[in-house]
Amino acid sequence: MSKCTLPDDTIRPKRLADFIGQDDLRANLDVFIRAARENGRPLDHTLFYGNPGLGKTTLARIMSSELGVNLVSTSGPVLERSGDLAAILTNLEEGDILFIDEIHRMPATVEEVLYPAMEDFQIDLVIGSGPGARTVKIDLAPFTLVGATTRLGLLTSPLRDRFGCVFRIDFYTPEELGRIVQRAARILDVEVSEEGAFTIGKRSRGTPRIANRLLRRVRDYAHVHGNGDIDMDLAEMALDRLDVDPYGLDYMDRKILHLMIENFAGGPVGVKTLAAACSEEVRTIEDIYEPYLIQCGFLKRTPRGRVATPKAYKHLKMRIEDGDQRNLLNDF
Repeated sequence: MSKCTLPDDTIRPKRLADFIGQDDLRANLDVFIRAARENGRPLDHTLFYGNPGLGKTTLARIMSSELGVNLVSTSGPVLERSGDLAAILTNLEEGDILFIDEIHRMPATVEEVLYPAMEDFQIDLVIGSGPGARTVKIDLAPFTLVGATTRLGLLTSPLRDRFGCVFRIDFYTPEELGRIVQRAARILDVEVSEEGAFTIGKRSRGTPRIANRLLRRVRDYAHVHGNGDIDMDLAEMALDRLDVDPYGLDYMDRKILHLMIENFAGGPVGVKTLAAACSEEVRTIEDIYEPYLIQCGFLKRTPRGRVATPKAYKHLKMRIEDGDQRNLLNDF
């Protein structure tokens, strides 16, 4: 039985050449990084947006590594006061990358400090209070701001327009996820067949973070119920026990679809009603579950609410009742 001695975090790629998937994004980012490196100037401010777990933080780390500069990481909710951001900005060295995760959650007062910092590499600080207060301009070392968000629409226009590079990160194909699983397995010293890696990738909801998590869990089953190697049969057995079906749907995904069909005749149903029925937060439904269900064709958004598609009925082996059929005909 092989023993993994490396921390699991080392599976993150550290070079752009090792990053799998997002071919167009990767090609464009490579051009911008090479141009910045060869011209000796900081990279333009960059914004990544997409669903959680698709590689936004990893790409920021890769940019830092490729440019040979420091990476300072923080997140929008942590920056509660403008002074918090000012303290970080004044400590950056020339060319450094400031990575702000969930940048759309920054308070408005903090966001306004970023405007002159991004454009002129200056910040305005107010010293003192009352009649004796005065404004002081502080010069900053040229830096690159890398923002990451799962909700692009919540970014204000003034902030969004100040990013020179804006990249959307899409879901990955099962083939790409299979290659990601194979790469991670080599680092974790786990033997996995091509078919086994593809099986894990196919059930990973188009998300590398989920693929790597499932690989670790399947690895545990391989050590306990096998010889440590992962083939297609063992991967399917382990994932079935983890309640991850061939489409990558888990218990909550199926619960949402079951509730829509059984309690609300397949829809339309409002997201707040659906969230209350599932005992989940509205934002969790919208950000985590809904995008993948829509991508798979199990769910459709309509002006009147969410509707379960015929494909969802078929996947759950449920019959379309007369009332359900009427709704489906009206919306499809």
